[in-house]
Amino acid sequence: MSGNRAVAYKEPGVVEVIDTDYPEFELKDGPGVNPANVGRKVPHGAILRTVSTNICGSDQHMVRGRTTAPAGLVLGHEITGEVVEVGPGVEFVKVGDIVSVPFNIACGRCRNCKEGKTGICLNVNPDRPGSAYGYVDMGGWVGGQAEYVLVPYADWNLLVFPDREQALEKILDLTMLSDIFPTGFHGAYTAGVRPGSTVYIAGAGPVGIAAAVGAQLLGAAAVLVGDLNPERLAQVRSLGFESVDVSKGDPGEQIEQILGVPEVDAAVDAVGFEARGHGADAGHEAPATVLNSLFTVTAAGGGVGIPGLYVTGDPGGVDEAAKVGSLSLRLGLGWAKSLSFTTGQCPVMKYNRQLMMAILHDKVQIAKAVNATPISLDEAPQGYADFDKGAPRKYVLNPNGYISS
Repeated sequence: MSGNRAVAYKEPGVVEVIDTDYPEFELKDGPGVNPANVGRKVPHGAILRTVSTNICGSDQHMVRGRTTAPAGLVLGHEITGEVVEVGPGVEFVKVGDIVSVPFNIACGRCRNCKEGKTGICLNVNPDRPGSAYGYVDMGGWVGGQAEYVLVPYADWNLLVFPDREQALEKILDLTMLSDIFPTGFHGAYTAGVRPGSTVYIAGAGPVGIAAAVGAQLLGAAAVLVGDLNPERLAQVRSLGFESVDVSKGDPGEQIEQILGVPEVDAAVDAVGFEARGHGADAGHEAPATVLNSLFTVTAAGGGVGIPGLYVTGDPGGVDEAAKVGSLSLRLGLGWAKSLSFTTGQCPVMKYNRQLMMAILHDKVQIAKAVNATPISLDEAPQGYADFDKGAPRKYVLNPNGYISS
C-alpha cells in the first residue's frame, strides 16, 4: 500500500480531506505528535481498513478552534475497521477480523489498565495519563477519519465481532461502541442510575441520547433530556423520553411539572465546557451553567455523571479562568447535598462487550436513537458544518464503501 486519505483540521471552522501516508508500525512525526512518541515502534499493532468512523462532538470543539489542536491534525477517534495487517507481536487478532476500536488508547500493562482504568493509561501519552486517536494533547496517535489507521496494542484494545456478516448487517449500531454508546452509558452508570431511578440528562446530542438509552437499559423509571435545540428536543420526544426546554429557564420547574418534584435521583452532563446559559441567557456561553444546574436538580445523596468534555486549554474561553478550564462551581451546594460526581474519559473497555451483546441480541437500537447518517469521506466537511449547526444526527463516515445505501 502506498496511500491513504483522511480528514484533517486546518483552521477554526475548516476541515479538509487530504492525501496522507499509509500507516506503518511506527509512530511518525506529524501535527500534534508528542516528540517523545516520534519513532515509537508498534510491533503489537494492527492496521485497519476503516469500516466506519464517526464525527463526534468532541471533534467539533477542536474544529471550532476551542482547543490548542495544531493545523493538519488528522481527526477521528470513533473507529470500526477490518484488520488488514498485524505486527509481529500480535497473537490473537487476525487479518479479516471486523473490530471495534475503543477511543481510549491503552497499553494493557500499566497499573491503571490492570485496574480497568483504560481512559487513563500511563504509558501511551508522555504528557499525561490517557490518550485517544486524532485528538489534541493525547500523544499524537493518528486519527481514524481515514481510509486506513494504525491501532497499537491490538490484542488488548480491539473488540472482535464474533460474526462478520452479522457485524456488517448491524454496523450502524456497532459503530457506536467505539465511544458514544459506552460514554453515554458510563454517564448514567456513574450517576448511580438503577431500576426505578429518575434521571435528568443535560444535552440532547448523540452522547445525551446515548445516556438516555443507557439509563433505560439500567432500568430508570423516568428519563428527562434537556436542550436548547428544538429539533433535538423533538427527537427526544420521538424516542419516548421527556424533553426539557432550557431556553425557558432552569430545568427544575419543568422537572417538577413532569415528576411532581423538582429533583431527580441522578443527572448526567452531556454538554461540556461550551455550555450555554438557560432562559434569558440561553444565547450566551456560560461554561459552569450545566454543572451548577445539575447540582441544584439532583436530590441529596444523588449522583452526577460528567461525560461532557472539559479541557485545560481553551483559547476561546469567555474569560481568563475559562481559558484554563477553571469554572465557578457551586461546590458548597454539592457538598451540602452529599452529591457524588464522576468525570473524565469513559473507560470504553469496561462496557463495550456487554453493549455489543445488547446490540447483537436486539435489546437496543442505538443507531436509530441517535439518527445515524452515513456519508462519504468527501462529505465530511459538510457533515461537520451541519453537525455544528445542531443537526439531530450522528454522522458516520463510510470511507471504503462497507456501508450499503
